[in-house]
Amino acid sequence: MSKQPRATPSLRFGQVVIGPPGSGKTTYCQGMLEFLTHLGRKVVVVNMDPANEGLPYTCAVDISELVTLNDVMEGLMLGPNGGLLYCMEYVEANLDWLENKLKQHGDCYFLFDCPGQVELYTHQSSVKNIFSQLTKWNFRLSAVHLVDSHYCTDPAKFISVLCTSLSTMLHVELPHVNVLSKMDLIEQYGKLAFNLDFYTEVMDLTYLLDHLAADPFFKKFCHLNEKLAEVIQDYSLVSFVPLNVQDKESMIQVLRAVDKANGYCFGDLEERNLQAMMSAAVGADFQFNLYPFLITVLSSTLRVQERFVETSGKTVEEEMMDL
Repeated sequence: MSKQPRATPSLRFGQVVIGPPGSGKTTYCQGMLEFLTHLGRKVVVVNMDPANEGLPYTCAVDISELVTLNDVMEGLMLGPNGGLLYCMEYVEANLDWLENKLKQHGDCYFLFDCPGQVELYTHQSSVKNIFSQLTKWNFRLSAVHLVDSHYCTDPAKFISVLCTSLSTMLHVELPHVNVLSKMDLIEQYGKLAFNLDFYTEVMDLTYLLDHLAADPFFKKFCHLNEKLAEVIQDYSLVSFVPLNVQDKESMIQVLRAVDKANGYCFGDLEERNLQAMMSAAVGADFQFNLYPFLITVLSSTLRVQERFVETSGKTVEEEMMDL
């Protein structure tokens, strides 16, 4: 008898949430789970981090059932970094386990809460191969890359974040949304040298280089910094969406970008729920449209800046003299 062709699984949408340790990935997954549930979207969270303990949400699939970082570190005498790399290689070698778990939730929207080790997304291939296999299983995924917004207050750290984000985008090979998380804490470690849109849109980095040149430590790396800025601007791929998980407006902006990236289009129920939610939250500040995302938020970055960035009251000339 001839073999029956394998049935193509139904189309499923979701987000893979990645970023450095402490950038707010688990908090984002919890907030997005609650937000999408209020919209009427059926959501499940998949914990892909074998070191993630004490989860604040109920996950439908937990990779800790397959492998945990503590067991690997104790059994193979590895440190936390090497142990996490081994865990993801083990998951890649046992993808049939993951496939069987995901099949139980065929009609859902997926949030994949991923580990926080940076090299998993810039150098090592296991996570990339896992994402590639998910695509073959008919998942339409967007990578949501979270970084702490307070890095904007330090030009050197911000350029480093840009390099990491660009490297991750090129390595992961998924539709990508970069997010500045914890916007309510953006000036916790210092003041912004420029308006927020300079950082979200990654404008002319020569201004940051001038700022770095004033620091004696970075002055000797001037040529290196120039070349890094050239690489970032030559690719012209990196931009950011500001996010405060507690703020519905910024959550909608992130969701809007993610849905556009992976091609998700929601239905009438979400439209009505979204209109009701935002009408109650901010009233006439929003203009509702039918397509594609129902809401056009005017000057969203400016709104975020007004809420979370303290203004100095100085003139432009005075601020330039300070710099």
